[in-house]
Order: sequence, then structure tokens, then C-alpha cells
Amino acid sequence: MNTNNSTVTTPLATREGSGVSLKCDIILCGVGGQGILSIATIIGEAAMNENLYIKQAEVHGMSQRGGDVQSNLRISSDPIASDLIALGGADVIISMEPMEALRYLPYLHKDGWIITSSAPFVNIPNYPDLEGIKAELASVKHVIAIDIEQLAKDNGVPRSANVILLGAAQKALGIAYEKMEQAVRRVFSRKGDAIVEANIKALSIGREQA
Repeated sequence: MNTNNSTVTTPLATREGSGVSLKCDIILCGVGGQGILSIATIIGEAAMNENLYIKQAEVHGMSQRGGDVQSNLRISSDPIASDLIALGGADVIISMEPMEALRYLPYLHKDGWIITSSAPFVNIPNYPDLEGIKAELASVKHVIAIDIEQLAKDNGVPRSANVILLGAAQKALGIAYEKMEQAVRRVFSRKGDAIVEANIKALSIGREQA
């Protein structure tokens, strides 16, 4: 589901003459094994290719497959002092799991975006009611929620659901699509052409969904 019809924009990206001033504070979250680290790596690669500063906080939870995973990622055209994002300071939350997106809602800026998978990863016995989760997500000002797992299966890229989500977040991040595509090619280049092309396809699917 896409729960908001607003055009995806980057609130803190502005053009000044021929240059671009950009600041985007991102919270990446999900559960272990869903590819959060790959998303962070691609964003970082694309940001550096845009000559942006980047800082990433330690990724928490990666050692426990199925446990909650979270990291702060900050990109800016100006030097960055801290790698941590304050409450109410995140411009974008990218979440591989809907409940995890809501977990970090207090960190979202009032004009920020949530881009999340709509499919739950039920890893606890008392997982909340999915309809309640959907209702709470729908109350957020800017949110895109899509079933990335189903899209990945339907399009023959079952291992690239995380890159579909990244494609859906591309405009909100303020990084040119071409730079993101180049980053995908570099990050997956060692895995062979078939893996590269599967992830390029996934990125494009996500952009179309957004």
C-alpha cells in the first residue's frame, strides 16, 4: 500500500545557484538478515560520489539474526559533527519492517518521511495487530508502505527486496537516481553481472512504486 499521495520531496535539500545544499538524517531499521547493512553501504557510496559528507553510527543488532537492527546515517553538503540523530530530527526512516518503523517514530521530523515494507516479520510471540500498525502508519504525514517481498518475488528478484525499498526512498534522500544506480553497480560488482542487474532492476521497481 502507498498510504500518501504527496509528491516525494527532500525538505532540507535546496538549490542555491548552480550548487546544491543538502542535509538528510536517516534512520535505517528492520531485523537482522534483511539487508539493512547493504542499504547503508549503497547510500554511503552514492553520497560520497556526490561529494557529500557522511557519518554512520554503529549498527545495532546485526549479530542476532531476526533481532531488531537500527543505525543512524547522516549525509550533508556541510561537515557533520555527530553521528547520532536527535529525537524529532530524522528526515527519513527507511524500515524493512512496519513495526520497526513505528518503533523509531519519535525520532521523525514533523515533515519527515517513512518508507517501509508493509509486510510484517513476525519474530516475537506478541507481535502487534497488523491492522493497528497500518492505521498508525496511515496517520503519519508522509509515508510510503509497500510489500517489497511480494514485489521482489513477482519480478524475479527475490533476494533484492531491500534494494526495492531503497529505490522507493531515493527521492526522499535527495540523491540523484543515476548516482544511486552507479553505487548499486559498484557495491555488487564482485558478485557478478547477474546479481548487479537484479539489483538495478530492484532499484527501478522501487522508484516506480514511489
